[in-house]
Amino acid sequence: MKVTIDNITIEVAPGTTILEAARQIGGEVAPPTMCYYSKLKGSGGKCRTCLVEVNKGSEKDPRPMPKLVASCRTGVMDGMEVKSMTSEKVIDARKGVTEFLLLNHPLDCPVCDQAGECHLQDLSYENGAATTRYEYDRRTFEPEDIGPHIQLHMNRCIMCFRCVFTADQLTETREHGILDRGDHAKISTCISKALDNDFIGNVIDVCPVGALTDKTFRFKNRVWFTKPVDAHRNCSNPKCCGEARLWMRGEEVYRVTARKDEWGEVATASNGQTGWICDECRFEKKQTSDWTIEGPTKVNRHSVIAQGHYQGKVGTATQPILIDEVIGKRPKLTLDIHKVSEVNKPEIHLSEIEGPAHSDDFK
Repeated sequence: MKVTIDNITIEVAPGTTILEAARQIGGEVAPPTMCYYSKLKGSGGKCRTCLVEVNKGSEKDPRPMPKLVASCRTGVMDGMEVKSMTSEKVIDARKGVTEFLLLNHPLDCPVCDQAGECHLQDLSYENGAATTRYEYDRRTFEPEDIGPHIQLHMNRCIMCFRCVFTADQLTETREHGILDRGDHAKISTCISKALDNDFIGNVIDVCPVGALTDKTFRFKNRVWFTKPVDAHRNCSNPKCCGEARLWMRGEEVYRVTARKDEWGEVATASNGQTGWICDECRFEKKQTSDWTIEGPTKVNRHSVIAQGHYQGKVGTATQPILIDEVIGKRPKLTLDIHKVSEVNKPEIHLSEIEGPAHSDDFK
């Protein structure tokens, strides 16, 4: 099937969703997601951050869809035309969704362990507003102890249900779930039962905010001060891939997480399975001698974690070209500002001007 997203046409297999097709294009064409997780069955359709505009349904039925649709739940039709970042309606809708997600979210980024790798931070930075219109008290919950390794902050939860799907599909027993309804809904174990399954630590990796954090890493360091490296070990647990990411500062391993792909999801392991790791690898193996170090993690240069050790191509264009020739497939143009702005004269070199450049130099 052929589908056009933001004026970029690709061919996809039948049954592909709009979101999956957009991710094949990559870059900013792919809508943001807070609840969808490709590795979890049943996820998606809850947060509405991935809304897109379908201005042509298909070749057989070219009528546009009457309202914005969730791209993670809408399948592609042959000849479909979709607008994501090029639609004013979509941009406005994402701003509205972001505002709703932040209504009850506490402003504790300075003390939150998720800061620096929080999807809600990224979403609010790209689509949110600098101020809030909310004037009422925020929803709050009493602290709850759910185990020796995982800290639950329900005040930060956005009810994406990812952790519930993870516990249900990855562990043999699911001790926690969603209680109550509406604005009273919360993630809980009902009777404060500890989450002690040997794979329950993966709920930390799937949480897009700081609602579920690692107690062994809590308040010990900022993620951008650590250096991520890829490592592996021969784990005795047959379900564990044994491939992890160590977050180090000097020779000390501060925390261990699963490896993640460019969409912030647990990456596929070398054996072709999803790269989940067991709690033994995550919480107990905190020495470099426990692991075989493969090398530094390739960090996206736009991430705050990148600070000085990202890998990737950077450059400028001498003429308008698609940016996919520079840093990936993105429907943006790079221009020579001297030729396009008609402000600076290209024949005048700033380094040859005596003293600071002035407007008189470019009259």
